[in-house]
Amino acid sequence: QVQLVESGGGLVQPGGSLRLSCAASGFTFSAYAMSWYRQAPGKERELVASISRGGGSTNYAVSVKGRLTISRDNAKNTVYLQMNSLKPEDTAMYYCKASTITAWGQGTQVTVSS
Repeated sequence: QVQLVESGGGLVQPGGSLRLSCAASGFTFSAYAMSWYRQAPGKERELVASISRGGGSTNYAVSVKGRLTISRDNAKNTVYLQMNSLKPEDTAMYYCKASTITAWGQGTQVTVSS
C-alpha cells in the first residue's frame, strides 16, 4: 500500500535551517507530482510547495518563496524540502503528498523558536 514517511523536523532558532525528507513507497513515484503541506495548530492544512514528476517545475506559496526549496530524487523515491531563514510562523506539522493519491504520512514537526 501507499506509504509516505516524513522525517527531518525538529526545533530550530529563527534564521536557522532544516532539511525535510519524505520516503515514498507503494506506487510509481516518478509518475506523480509531489507536494509538501503544513498545518499549524488551529489552522487548516496549506500547500507549501509542489514539484513536477521530473523535477523540472516547482511552485511555492508566497509566504515561503525564496526560503524553501523542494526537490526530488526519483531513483530514491524521495522528495525533500530544504528550509532556510526559518521564521516562527513556519512552525507546523509538515506532510508530503503525491498528487491524486489521498494518502498522508504521519508528518514531521518543525518548531521555530528562540
